[in-house]
Amino acid sequence: MKFPRQAIGRLLAASTLLLCVNARADWAQSTDVLVINPAPALGQVQAQNPPGFTWARHPTGPAQYEVEVTLAGAAPVSTLVERNWYLPAKALAIGNYSWRVRPLGSTDWSAVRTFSVAARSVVFEVPDNATLRSRITQRAHPRSLPPSFVPMSKWNAARLAELDPVASRIANEVKSQIGALPVLTDARWPLVISAPLTAAMNAQQADIRARINEASRQLQAAAVMWRLKGDPLFLTEALRKGDQLAALSPSGPTSFVNQDQGTREIAMALSKGADVLAGDLDAARRTAWLEAIAARTRDIYASLAGDNGRLDQYPFDSHGNTDLVFLVLISSLTLGDIADAQKWFDFSFRAYANSPSPWSGPEGGYANGTAYAEYTAGYLVALWDPLTQATGVNFYAKPWSTGFLDFATEFTPPGARTHAFGDASETAPDARVFHAFASRLWSPRAAWYVKNLGGSEDSLSLLQAPYPLPVASTTFLSPPANSAYYPSIGWTAMHSDLGSPGRTSVYFKSSPYGSFNHSHGDQNGLLLSVAGQPLLVKAGWYDWYGSPLWLSWYHQTKSQNAVTFDGGQGQLVDGYRETLQHNGKITAFSAQPAYDYTEGDALMAYGGALTMAKRQLWYLRGADAVLVRDKLSATVPHTYEFNLHAPVAFVVESAASVKVAINGQSVCVRSLGAASWAARTGAAPKPGTVEAHGAFTVANDGKSAAEFLVLLDVGCKRPLVTITTSKAGVRTVTVAGQALTLN
Repeated sequence: MKFPRQAIGRLLAASTLLLCVNARADWAQSTDVLVINPAPALGQVQAQNPPGFTWARHPTGPAQYEVEVTLAGAAPVSTLVERNWYLPAKALAIGNYSWRVRPLGSTDWSAVRTFSVAARSVVFEVPDNATLRSRITQRAHPRSLPPSFVPMSKWNAARLAELDPVASRIANEVKSQIGALPVLTDARWPLVISAPLTAAMNAQQADIRARINEASRQLQAAAVMWRLKGDPLFLTEALRKGDQLAALSPSGPTSFVNQDQGTREIAMALSKGADVLAGDLDAARRTAWLEAIAARTRDIYASLAGDNGRLDQYPFDSHGNTDLVFLVLISSLTLGDIADAQKWFDFSFRAYANSPSPWSGPEGGYANGTAYAEYTAGYLVALWDPLTQATGVNFYAKPWSTGFLDFATEFTPPGARTHAFGDASETAPDARVFHAFASRLWSPRAAWYVKNLGGSEDSLSLLQAPYPLPVASTTFLSPPANSAYYPSIGWTAMHSDLGSPGRTSVYFKSSPYGSFNHSHGDQNGLLLSVAGQPLLVKAGWYDWYGSPLWLSWYHQTKSQNAVTFDGGQGQLVDGYRETLQHNGKITAFSAQPAYDYTEGDALMAYGGALTMAKRQLWYLRGADAVLVRDKLSATVPHTYEFNLHAPVAFVVESAASVKVAINGQSVCVRSLGAASWAARTGAAPKPGTVEAHGAFTVANDGKSAAEFLVLLDVGCKRPLVTITTSKAGVRTVTVAGQALTLN
């Protein structure tokens, strides 16, 4: 239907007016997917008490907001805040609540939202800034070390037996690095970094990160060993490395604009060094180190504080959120020493305490994948340990932290040989990292994870940790549940028995984060491993973010165990906002003793190319088998592809059956429908590895829905499978005597 231009103008004006009215009615919910969502909402029981409140900024950009929180049956309580978040300093009474917010002096209230605080809501209180600053500055340096950190000469026999070998490893490490590490100068990195990033630029960035991390570790390790052993050799080395870091130009190749990871590591290392060596720095050296810290941290602060705290409104910034916790620690350790530290602290501490991660909701999880969750856990241990000691706020006690650790347990259980989903998911987990993180929690599940991971954590972090570690006081060990669902990130895990090293593990993802940041075009994708051995895998390898390989293969749907069409066309993974909009969602999840069930809808991820893209997945615990059903449709004909990738060549048994067998584990994949197997090719695998690619395919005329019905038979037990259809048209699939209704 055609409209005159004037009519189109009137329609647009009317729709714009309607949008404005709706925006005023609930301006706290932005239509921009990059903007923070209002929370808490939907009447949900809060994991944390008090919960944190967030909302999109009002279009007028007010200087203050009035937040009104009402306990059912009580009078409203109002609080004024200067940013678009609010974290009460004290726990709330148990009960049902509503809340709303408005610009101060305005009548433009947001929509009312509800939530509940229950007995199971964990109390996590963060005092106001003034109280925190007073607490910190009353503590003499070193603030970053626990009271249990004392010279080795004061260790008792039990501690000596446990930690003397650890201290010896660090002492030997420091000594071996003296003279072996390069002398750091700006001249080492001559390339000017610009966009687009070339392979040579990426190599220089990686070298900066590696060399700065080496020098930072050497400074911190030498300082710790000086305090433990009193050997002047360690003090001399700590001062030498600190001087090298302080001499690097804040505007040179290690500047914030060129390499934010390098500049924040330098500022943090010097802050910890100045704290631990407070009584050993002469006036000139102390001044030089503090000036270097201040120069670099001003750049970090300027980036984060722009637009009155840019992460408050636009939280989805991977580097920015890590920069924020670095700012929190640096400011906490330099309060009273650097004039700007109070400004940095007041800006960052409670904002970070309110929302430590944009990559999941309060239940924990990590949308960017478990490899990046592991990297984050490593940062958190290095930063939270001294932060907890300096401030008295134990971030490990935050409910999000327990959920984050449970997520790691579900998706990188003991014995896992690869990560799950997202960038670097093909790499092997470093058990030391989550071993360290879990050791700082009081939790039966954390204690189980620590015991079953085995080994230990990094020696340097262990020497600086409280003694004994918190996990040591947990005498009851319990594995998490065999099934888990993380609604805010759209991930599910299903295990035969999480407590068994021979477990079958099935992972499924249909995420509202789409392919944003380090996530991939793998909505409705799955992974399968047995006894830690990956059988159905994500193909490709992570050379560097945004590389030609990453863009053309690694990030694409065709390299995942997910559906494509017409020769590898898949989900839309280009753009910025679009990668969040082209997403998936979990539409059902059920955990039962006999079987687990999950369902995902990836329609939005295909950007309008399809009219249906649903996947159902049943894990049959008794049969140790997975039934997968896809329903797909479009308005035009397509040939659909049920992609599979393996770390070994597929054995083609028939047009409807293939086998994957490696290292004593196997899975036979059988099409129960009309689809037939076809081999596929992919990008060259990482040197030294093997990858195989293939797909079940089915042609569709575009007039009705296409279907894949596929059985993953773990262990190739060849169970009897029957499919029956009732008079009402309801189909039932029976696998090894277990019947499932295809709804």
